[in-house]
Amino acid sequence: DHQTSITPHVLIFPLPLQSTINSNLQLAELLCLAGLRVTFLNTNHNQQRLVGNSNVESRFEQYPGFRFLTISDGLPDDHPRSVEQFGDIISSLQTMAEPFLKQMLSALVKEPVTCVILDGLFYYGVDIGNEMGVPVITFDTISPSCFWIYLCLPKLIEAGVLPFKGNDLDALVTHLPAMEGLLRRRDLPHFCLLDYKTDQNSAAVFKEIERIPKAHGLILNSFEELDGPFLSSVRSYFPKTYAIGPLPLNLKTRLAAKAAPLLSSSNSMWEEDHTSIKWLDAQSKGSVIYVSFGSLAVVSRDEIMEFWHGLMNSKVKFLWVMRPNMLKGDVSHDQFMKELVEGCKGIGYIASWAPQKMVLAHPSVGGFLTHSGWNSTLESIIEGKPMICWPQYVDQRVTSRLVNEFWKIGLDMKDICDRFVVEKMVKDLMETKKDEYKKSVEKLSKLAKLSVQEGGLSYTNLDCLINDIKGLTRTVENG
Repeated sequence: DHQTSITPHVLIFPLPLQSTINSNLQLAELLCLAGLRVTFLNTNHNQQRLVGNSNVESRFEQYPGFRFLTISDGLPDDHPRSVEQFGDIISSLQTMAEPFLKQMLSALVKEPVTCVILDGLFYYGVDIGNEMGVPVITFDTISPSCFWIYLCLPKLIEAGVLPFKGNDLDALVTHLPAMEGLLRRRDLPHFCLLDYKTDQNSAAVFKEIERIPKAHGLILNSFEELDGPFLSSVRSYFPKTYAIGPLPLNLKTRLAAKAAPLLSSSNSMWEEDHTSIKWLDAQSKGSVIYVSFGSLAVVSRDEIMEFWHGLMNSKVKFLWVMRPNMLKGDVSHDQFMKELVEGCKGIGYIASWAPQKMVLAHPSVGGFLTHSGWNSTLESIIEGKPMICWPQYVDQRVTSRLVNEFWKIGLDMKDICDRFVVEKMVKDLMETKKDEYKKSVEKLSKLAKLSVQEGGLSYTNLDCLINDIKGLTRTVENG
């Protein structure tokens, strides 16, 4: 039967952001290891940065069935593409991506696409896939707890919980099954505090959740032992949910099983500064707090100064990542940085971008002051490092609350930027309460590792996903 010999061909289309490209590349490599053909669709802008600053090209050369494809995001070269313009980037890209996807999925192409894996925010991709008879699996790279809140939004509106009345951000949010008594208003995605009828972000999320039932499946980057209640809640709504995380750990395990060369994998779109590792080598075990606000957040000078004073006053050694484009609307960035670097000699080390996985795995690092991005949170859990959370956007606000109240593996500092609070929390995390946090997070780290071993749930879920995609090939062929 010639049909079984056809290799499935998966088209992966991530959101044009560092964090989502990173997760999708990990997923792409897992699918390649399983013998699938993968086409990875990136914007020209992001592909250039990725190829210039990481080893993706040499790493993916070992998979003959893999290729990169690029499209324009429709923006001029000198567009800053910062998080404030995220809505513009997404709508501009949609104009370019719709005709492109239609062409890719048409039956006339040389290498027909078996299935598409794309971000839930590209809701139009689900429609195009359905219209052209190609199954679409959405991969949402946010945390399952936040995804569950998305699914509850219509109920919250119906129950009159949203929009909130009054300004008490510490009031508990009701009508959230599996989360009763856990979340305050301030712990919800930032757009929940705005008027959903006029807010662009809310509109995008509503379009996304309308499409979920029309998708073939849903991939989430987490594991049962971490997010059990939220994953079961999502499944009650959408049974075909594959929890295959933490992706970096799942990939590491599968590469080891294949005796594949473990190339240090970086999917970074910024140049990584490896001198920070040398600096860490010279510090004592567990003595350093790693500080990074991720690839998107922009902060003001005043905020940076509060953190700086808090860190310096805590007398705890620190490694701090400050991206070149991190300062809010600042022209004299270089001079300011020079002064900061000078000012913290002996206690702190400032890098423009660091190899985060290596940093978190380093024995000298004892904790992580983070923006609570989902990749960063998972990487911290994998390495057994407790966290102080200073979140800004979307799922970061939910995750930081869970870190503090649900998993009890760190402290939530959201909506506070004050040197005395920074100092106290750093001392708590790194000294006073170090042992209890370390114990909790190491327990989760062990469970994460077990989950991706053969027989573990994430391992099994990944096999299910791969077999499902292989099954689709046959139906498309016979269809």
